[in-house]
Amino acid sequence: MPYLLQLVGRLSEGAARWPMSQRREWIEATLHFQTPSGGFRGRAEEADLYYTAFAVRTLSLLDGWTDDSADAARSYLAGQLVQRRSVIDLVSLLFAGYTLEAATGRDVFASASDEWVDRLLAELERHRGDDGGYARTTRGAASSTYQTFLNLLCYQLLDRPVPRAERAVGFILSQRADGGGFLEIRAAKRAGTNPTAAAIGALEILGALDEPIRRETAAFLLELRDESGGFRANTRIPLADLLSTFTALWTLDRLGAAGEIDWAEVEHFVRLLAVPHGFLGAVLDPEPDVEYTFYGVGTLALCALVGEAGPDQ
Repeated sequence: MPYLLQLVGRLSEGAARWPMSQRREWIEATLHFQTPSGGFRGRAEEADLYYTAFAVRTLSLLDGWTDDSADAARSYLAGQLVQRRSVIDLVSLLFAGYTLEAATGRDVFASASDEWVDRLLAELERHRGDDGGYARTTRGAASSTYQTFLNLLCYQLLDRPVPRAERAVGFILSQRADGGGFLEIRAAKRAGTNPTAAAIGALEILGALDEPIRRETAAFLLELRDESGGFRANTRIPLADLLSTFTALWTLDRLGAAGEIDWAEVEHFVRLLAVPHGFLGAVLDPEPDVEYTFYGVGTLALCALVGEAGPDQ
């Protein structure tokens, strides 16, 4: 099963342990951001593919689709197939479409031809660097650990082999920093939680994750725990945030280090960020959105599944 669908499936197991009243709260919070177009918005008024992909994941892991909301989302996503999109939008479209199909059976790509898929893959390859990684733009930018991970997910969802996969492995390994973490770009000064999580996901997809990397990466991530119960983005950031907390915990679970976590502290941290219509990204964040709601729901699903710490009854 593709990595992305494994993620949604595992989080679904945790969410299924909650009472329906708890799931309903976060289902309604997510649906609050669905626009008349069928897509989901961020903090602007218009629907956005990036935020739609997060909303689709959240509703799917919560088993929160209705026929109307799923049909509207499928219509919105299918309508994006004919639009010229950036690589970030194309990635989001793939993620949302395949997750929606897995959860509801609605095929976003029924009208997509083999030529459309070939054009999409050609666009991904336009972002390939000489170092074997993928950049966020085609303008000579440095290859990105996170963008490389996203593009590998696309190949996996489309059931296509990664061209020169060994070069991608080499790039990811070249991003290792002293202390066990991974850099986002080669010129970065320090490793971070999120590029480290992306690197481990990429190595899993490529079948290149060995035991020494597992041990060193788990130790690095555990050093980023904050006294609040959350995780920080890197060693210089003073406050924990929800994105870093989710990606660290998901990765530690994949690395077999979930037993090192105080899951009750994690749950306390996340619940402090719960507000009407979802979750804040950090204590200083002014308002919720569907991206951070996914991270909040996903983290609490891991608490229920791995930490055996369910929601308030």
